Amino acid sequence: MPSTQPAQPEAELLVGGQALIEGVMMRAPGAYGIAVRRPDGSLALQRGKVPSLARRYPVFKLPLLRGIGVLFQSLAIGIRALNFSAEQAIAAAAAADATVPAAPVVPATAASVVPAPPAAHGAGPAPASPAPDRSGWAVAGSMAFGLGLGVLVFLLLPLWLTQLAERHLFGPLSGLGFNLLDGGLRALFFLAYLFGISRLRDIHRVFMYHGAEHKVVFNYERRLPLTVENARAQSRLHPRCGTSFLLFVLLLSILVFALIPKTAPFLVKFGGRLLLVPVIAGLSYEVLRLTARRRAAPLFAALVFPGLMLQKITTQEPTDDMLAVAIVALEEALREDGLLPEAPPGAGPGARAAGPETSAAAAAAAAAAREEAPVLATLPGTATLAAGSAGPEVPA
Repeated sequence: MPSTQPAQPEAELLVGGQALIEGVMMRAPGAYGIAVRRPDGSLALQRGKVPSLARRYPVFKLPLLRGIGVLFQSLAIGIRALNFSAEQAIAAAAAADATVPAAPVVPATAASVVPAPPAAHGAGPAPASPAPDRSGWAVAGSMAFGLGLGVLVFLLLPLWLTQLAERHLFGPLSGLGFNLLDGGLRALFFLAYLFGISRLRDIHRVFMYHGAEHKVVFNYERRLPLTVENARAQSRLHPRCGTSFLLFVLLLSILVFALIPKTAPFLVKFGGRLLLVPVIAGLSYEVLRLTARRRAAPLFAALVFPGLMLQKITTQEPTDDMLAVAIVALEEALREDGLLPEAPPGAGPGARAAGPETSAAAAAAAAAAREEAPVLATLPGTATLAAGSAGPEVPA
């Protein structure tokens, strides 16, 4: 049986994604695909288009601004995907508690629920386009809560503690010393946050799906057929990951926040930091794109290395079943973007090879991908809190 292959061998087509609750969301340049494993072994699928901000608003083609636009768009899609995966878990739990057997509950945003025997991990027939999303207020609320919590933990608290330390512990600090202490506290809180959530069993499984997502993206980028065997052999540490992005945000914030005078009142310093967050996010996005594409050079390899080491916490080795879910999610995104033919009914992942008829669409999408390259996964399962300090999981 032929395997799925990247549709465009000449141009670089960047894809990415995000780990979910028992599932994965994958991004192609113009579409997304979601696959979530339900407790009965079936797959809940969803896919949809992702409009290009740069095409709709040419200003987002500019450096810095393109990163800000893509990151916030990715944040919205990522939280919507998390909500979809959470709905599947809630629906499954409700069905299990029911005393009378009932038909499976499929949320309005779900495209389809496809039976998938564990041995086949099949995706079944291609889902139709998703119904209109009715969870806009829930997504907006999640984004607002995550941004607010992130501002509190990663901006307000470190600044307040730094001012207390200067006043009662260290005495007057130079501008550089003040920003180094402030940045060091942010980094400490970030590492403590990552370590703390990594001890939770449910988050550990999300980190396993994060590893599956990275392996499948590597599988695709290396132009190998999308199979569990090929994905299993790939590394789970990817240089274009949202974990690395957040690390760049922490480092660049120390430099950018130095533009705010240390002698300014507390509210001015805090407000200035808030205003500079989009600038830092845009700069970090550009640095991440640059280092990911030139990571073979010694300088860029050194910049990428700390982020890869941090991914030893945020990614874990996945099971074959998780790899199969990630493959289905990527195939759904590619099909929705017109880069992969629709699979025949009952076909499993990798059942159809991309034919030459998709090459023109793939070439156009590759050009768009170079303008709006997705960042890989942000902190899986914790996008709302992570986004508050740096942006989304930002596209994987």
